[in-house]
Amino acid sequence: MRHFGIIGYPLLHSFSAKYFNEKFATEKIDAEFSLYPLLAEQIPSQIEGLFERLDGFNVTLPYKQAIIPYLDRLDETAQVIGAVNVVHQRVGYNTDCIGFMESIKPLLREYDTKALVLGTGGASKAVCYGLRKLGITPTLVSRTPKEGMMAYEELNQEVMAAHTVIVNCTPLGMLPDVDSCPAIPYELITPRHLLFDCVYNPEETLFLRKGKAQGATIQNGIGMLLGQARAAWEIWNSKQQNACINPA
Repeated sequence: MRHFGIIGYPLLHSFSAKYFNEKFATEKIDAEFSLYPLLAEQIPSQIEGLFERLDGFNVTLPYKQAIIPYLDRLDETAQVIGAVNVVHQRVGYNTDCIGFMESIKPLLREYDTKALVLGTGGASKAVCYGLRKLGITPTLVSRTPKEGMMAYEELNQEVMAAHTVIVNCTPLGMLPDVDSCPAIPYELITPRHLLFDCVYNPEETLFLRKGKAQGATIQNGIGMLLGQARAAWEIWNSKQQNACINPA
């Protein structure tokens, strides 16, 4: 039997085990996928055992950057992005970029040239990479902005009007914290806006509900999840292991 899994904390929101175990059953694959909810202080003592035990694993928040020092190398895309969500044979890959691009591309309009990316973690790095590939200029928004970023307090009418795509890369609104959302001025959202939430559980977050109430187009992260999972499976089963080097 082959063994796969996902590391992160918390993992109550994760659909990965359900997705992969159903795939294994449907395709009669002798494998299992398990959850490994690890605290940060557990990783140094647990990671070697996971490398030995698992044929491959996913990495989710908050470890998409923290996992890198434990890997032998990164593929080209993961190097550029600076974050990893798939590991195979001590090599790190990023398939979040593929899932995100596949999910958001059909929703984009000609006037979508600028995007606000909420959050600065591993998911936001993949999203910014994907947006640039799609010809959209991303601007990071953070509670503690550095050079080249914006603070939430700077999101005035002019900024909101110019950035018609808004992507939530924070865990705000994710199960069980369903009553929270990023502190953007929702009253300035219009039907010209597209709100994309990397969170997929719950299906409709408070961020998305507030956007929908203003007439915006909304999309949750389930398509991104499924796209990155398909790409991860290709990596785990590919001799070349280059599925994410050149995402289309």
